Amino acid sequence: MSDDVLVMRGITKRFAGVTALHEVSLTVRRGEIHAICGENGAGKSTLMKVLSGVHPHGTYEGEILFEGEPCAFQSVRDSERRGIVIIHQELALCGQLSVAENIFLGNERSRRGFVDWNRTNHEAQALLDRVGLRESPTTRVDDLGVGKQQLVEIAKALSKEVKLLILDEPTAALNDDDSQHLLDLLDGLRSEGVTSVIISHKLGEVTRISDTVTVLRDGKTIETLPAQGLSEDRIIAGMVGRDLEHRFPPRTPDIGEEVLRIEDWTVHSPAQPDRVVVDRATLSLRRGEIVGLAGLMGAGRTELAMSVFGRSYGVGVSGRVVKDGREIDTRTVRSAIRHGIAYVSEDRKRYGLNLIEGVQRNVSAAALDKLSSRGWVNENEENSVAERYRRSMGIRTSSVSTPTGTLSGGNQQKVVLAKWMFTDPDVLILDEPTRGIDVGAKYEIYSIINDLAAQGRAVLVISSELPELLGLCDRVYALSEGRITGEVSREEATQERLMQYMTRGQGS
Repeated sequence: MSDDVLVMRGITKRFAGVTALHEVSLTVRRGEIHAICGENGAGKSTLMKVLSGVHPHGTYEGEILFEGEPCAFQSVRDSERRGIVIIHQELALCGQLSVAENIFLGNERSRRGFVDWNRTNHEAQALLDRVGLRESPTTRVDDLGVGKQQLVEIAKALSKEVKLLILDEPTAALNDDDSQHLLDLLDGLRSEGVTSVIISHKLGEVTRISDTVTVLRDGKTIETLPAQGLSEDRIIAGMVGRDLEHRFPPRTPDIGEEVLRIEDWTVHSPAQPDRVVVDRATLSLRRGEIVGLAGLMGAGRTELAMSVFGRSYGVGVSGRVVKDGREIDTRTVRSAIRHGIAYVSEDRKRYGLNLIEGVQRNVSAAALDKLSSRGWVNENEENSVAERYRRSMGIRTSSVSTPTGTLSGGNQQKVVLAKWMFTDPDVLILDEPTRGIDVGAKYEIYSIINDLAAQGRAVLVISSELPELLGLCDRVYALSEGRITGEVSREEATQERLMQYMTRGQGS
């Protein structure tokens, strides 16, 4: 039997005259973890959709061989019958159903035409044990965190006797502990002979877990390299077609007077009103300054930002918000916007965008009053505004009426930023502004953030990536257990020092 479990040759895929894949080739060895890297729009997900039957045979050119046999999949069910299972970045689970029901959905364990619940739950429990998920098979999926839901998806794949497991950005929404558990699980499946293909922007994880790395760029295969000894910079050079000597654009800060001060800010959990999630936090922002907010998962960073922005989170909120030396009221989103504060959510698809609407509707959404008269929106002016931001921010779409959900992650993030820039804010709070986007798009987002600061706006950046905060910010606050535990300047900041502050308990 050949060592090559999968061979894809000359794969070309077009959408409405646009070539998404051009003569792409991919070879995956049996029992390896094979990473596919590339910028957004490089064709990674499209290639995997071709393989799994999402794009059926006949809609693309080229050939696919799996275990030495030609494949002509017409649907996902066809590929699953051969043991190829894809787990998309947006998990395909039914939140109202139990874990066991999700695992065997469409593949029910039945007896005489009825679901055999004893067998269903028993087999589901065995699969949960295999993936290391300590939950009852009768638990409702909506009651699980994203990391555990990812494990349910893998258990579901294992129930189909998977031979080739495809994971699209499997750790993008996971914290460090959940990410490590998932990577350990993939390592264990590799030892059992399961072949995996992972698509990931987290290059540190790619070099740590993979055996082989294939780089795509502009819909073409650039190179396939052994992962051993491979550096992140080497992968980036293949992805973008150039060496990135500097991952952050150059900037000379021009910092002015204080524009915003948050004083003694305290927030309680809406689910547990006696639990304090932000505890007497005080921080300040100056015009033209980029300030970072670092903290571990659960430290209260997003809760702090959302509670300041119109009390979007929390109960029992107390403290003061002072802008330009005067206390302001930010108890509603409308009042926060009116006082020149904007908040870009960490979950752009859920809270930041209307994915089925065009770019122009999203750009105008937070400031419709600028475009409306007597209750009617001037659509010509709306299109003109969106077109202006499309050009100035480099949003890659042929038309501002394109549904936003069809854009890449980096371009979606630019649309969110354009929406809030149209409100003409003095202060922007950016929560995980580069989550789930590639290195090239990150550089573009960093450039936009620098431009915002150069315009005299104050920017607060919340990020789980310490190198991002160190490379971007003039100052960084650290938050631990809801309290500000440290503040360091760009010159004094190191990852080690920030981590010390981030792990400092309230008793310290």
